Amino acid sequence: MTWRPEWDKDIVHKTVVTPDDVPLRYMTLGDDKKKSVVAFANGLGGRLYSFQPIVEAIMKDHRIITWDYRGLFESGSPKKIRHLSIPNHARDLKAVMDAEGIDKVKLVGWSMGVQVALEFAVLYPENLESMVLINGTYGRALMTGFQPLGTVPGVDHLLHFAIDTAREHPRAARLVTSVAGSKSIIRPLGALYGAVRRNPRIKDILEVYMEDVLGESFFNYLRLFQELDAHYSFHHLKNIPHRTLIIYGGLDFLTPAYLSKRMKKKLKNVETLHLPFGTHFVLLEYPKKVGRAVARFFSK
Repeated sequence: MTWRPEWDKDIVHKTVVTPDDVPLRYMTLGDDKKKSVVAFANGLGGRLYSFQPIVEAIMKDHRIITWDYRGLFESGSPKKIRHLSIPNHARDLKAVMDAEGIDKVKLVGWSMGVQVALEFAVLYPENLESMVLINGTYGRALMTGFQPLGTVPGVDHLLHFAIDTAREHPRAARLVTSVAGSKSIIRPLGALYGAVRRNPRIKDILEVYMEDVLGESFFNYLRLFQELDAHYSFHHLKNIPHRTLIIYGGLDFLTPAYLSKRMKKKLKNVETLHLPFGTHFVLLEYPKKVGRAVARFFSK
């Protein structure tokens, strides 16, 4: 049986149709309208379970909303592939808020969700109270991915070539991913990683993640990497006034630490939590520390 957090049974699943006619699947947890609302913008391929430490640290005092990104999982795909862009995802959050009658949110973004959160802050500043940015960047993700010490010319083109090749040869891509994502490989890897990081739950989360990613929306998943590279919001950072907590790992190869440091310098009202031995998955590696930090930040 696939693992799910204990509170998963209390999640209410709903659908809203966006202004550009995309059926968007969203979820709510908690129904006390007097509580402030925290919105979770997922990492690419993740869902609310990946935020388990934060959810459990804040759910007592907050209502929670999240959604499946357009093109992924239970949400529909736009008619034009260009409408998988990051601004569209930010607008989708606003559509969910409107459907629920929510005026303001506290926003938590991890990885891809950081770019969505920053775009939301730019498009809808009046609807944002504060935000937490975890393991992310302000844009052009493929230009810095796998380059922890600085950018290397041509890496982004190589990554785009790999993604295009996978999309153009679906059978071969499916074969490779089915082998790489098989439980006989994922389970021992997850168990080993969990043992090293002293979090046995990592194995379960990794298994659920791979099941989701390798599903029917796999090729939109690949395209979204390219949309993360097309997006850029660095020039907007200095105009974002909202309280912000940046959490990042010193060993993050996907969104290197220097990106978080750049955001810290540009944003006006910022706090940071630097985990020197954390990777792109500080949520899983330091669940208690991250959960407490977010709860404390939102309680101020």
